[in-house]
Amino acid sequence: MTELEKGPLGRRRGRGARERILGTSQQLFREQGINRTGMDQLCAAAQVSKRTAYQHFTGKDELVAEYLRRFDPDVMPGVFDRTDLTPRERLLAAFDMPASMPLCPYIAAAVELHDPQHPASRYAREYKIAIAARLAETAREAGATDPEQLGEQLALLIDGASARTRVTNSESFSTAAAIAAVLIDNAIPASAAGRADDGRDTAASAPVRAGGR
Repeated sequence: MTELEKGPLGRRRGRGARERILGTSQQLFREQGINRTGMDQLCAAAQVSKRTAYQHFTGKDELVAEYLRRFDPDVMPGVFDRTDLTPRERLLAAFDMPASMPLCPYIAAAVELHDPQHPASRYAREYKIAIAARLAETAREAGATDPEQLGEQLALLIDGASARTRVTNSESFSTAAAIAAVLIDNAIPASAAGRADDGRDTAASAPVRAGGR
């Protein structure tokens, strides 16, 4: 959009309508859920007209899918793209989540929407497959004998810790990380671990925040 448009309250609005809609959707969808957030409420909170919203998104389904894409488009680069960590350390860093982290938005969306063919459900599925693939790629760097299997195991642990943290309202990622360390060490031969670590002590993982999940 190059021209200004009027919001629902008659006030002049600039070219940031799309970003306001996405920012508002991120807040409302996380706070009260996707199904409980209607387009009327969302547009009012974003201070745009429904006409403007539908100029940017064909409907709520597309908006929900784009909302998920915004969380972590590059699949945890703050963990997997770090060059200061060994592969084993990067695998463990994937479990370093803040205690206040809410339920993974991809899991939450898939549970709420029910429909596996919904655009957001498909994207959530693609994202979870991508996480497992990045874990497997890192496991391969670390010298795992079956990196795909280890990647799936660690992905399952991450998702389980996210769900349990939400349900029990208590931090579960430290326990998941301890289990992950056993799985990793059992999957990586000692000779391969030594080469991947390049002589460094890998008993402790450097602090890192995993980002959007």
